[in-house]
Amino acid sequence: MRGANNTTGLGLVEVYDLDRGLGSSVLNISTRGLVQTGDTVLIAGTIVLGEAPQKVIIRAIGPSLSIAGKMANPTLELLNAQGTQLRFNDDWRTGGQEAEIIASGVPPTNNSESAIVFDLPANGANYTAIVRGAGNTTGIAVVEMYALN
Repeated sequence: MRGANNTTGLGLVEVYDLDRGLGSSVLNISTRGLVQTGDTVLIAGTIVLGEAPQKVIIRAIGPSLSIAGKMANPTLELLNAQGTQLRFNDDWRTGGQEAEIIASGVPPTNNSESAIVFDLPANGANYTAIVRGAGNTTGIAVVEMYALN
């Protein structure tokens, strides 16, 4: 997404899988953005339809990006629709999920990046992943979500 005539501002990109039949799914989605402080953070959301839970890995990538201004230490928070924190991670090898993250096949390449593996309950439930900078730092980061089953 770009602003017309090089303008800046906040924007929202949405991807919907309109085929709700068997085997229909989005396997990965990601976005890159400037993470600032306060309410100006990087946010990704998903809705899990049907009756089966969806196992995902969510990653917050910064140090391994090959661009100027990359975030040195992103943190990652997973919230449900009520705003309740389901899981938090800062530095993917800490927090007790290292083996699950490695088993996903897509662990971050830098230890300062964050990742969460979680079984998201279904039935139209909404979830939000929030990327912030550790210690209120800023920079460019990527938030990614992969379906694992």
